[in-house]
Amino acid sequence: MAERVYIIPYSRDARKRHYHKTKRGRVVHFVVQLEVEVEDEWKPVVRYDCSHRFVHRDSYDLRGRQRKEEFDLNYEEALTFAD
Repeated sequence: MAERVYIIPYSRDARKRHYHKTKRGRVVHFVVQLEVEVEDEWKPVVRYDCSHRFVHRDSYDLRGRQRKEEFDLNYEEALTFAD
């Protein structure tokens, strides 16, 4: 399996974290997350992933509460959309 991991800084306190794994050219797992730095700690703002065996987006508020929204996309489509 091939894995790709990288972080793209957008500014001093915002970045994108990207991870995906492929098997035989097909995406089998992915996470794309926008993070902001708050008081020296990186916190998620929005994350797209397939952690629960379905494609979804987790959105976080200032208190860290999350809201989950499911998407009807395959893993390849979802990774492209999230990125």
